[in-house]
Amino acid sequence: MNKNEFIREIAGKTGHTIKDTEAFYQAFVATVEGAMKKKQEIRLVGFGTFAVRKRAAKKGVNPATGKAIKIPAATVPALRFGKSFKEKI
Repeated sequence: MNKNEFIREIAGKTGHTIKDTEAFYQAFVATVEGAMKKKQEIRLVGFGTFAVRKRAAKKGVNPATGKAIKIPAATVPALRFGKSFKEKI
């Protein structure tokens, strides 16, 4: 399912227009991005937790050359699904 299909599905289930649903989607994404930039968690009970995690530096191999490379540490977004959501799937 792509973004447009997702928005149409939500609009159909809620009875809202596609335009209103698109605005909600954009607001949702902006809110999640803003919170994660501030390193805040967003906990949606029954769905999951959006969080920022630190990934440690590590060694890797360049597949094209076979040479060892150093992969730097990074801050990455993460989504951990909740227990009840996992059980439904």
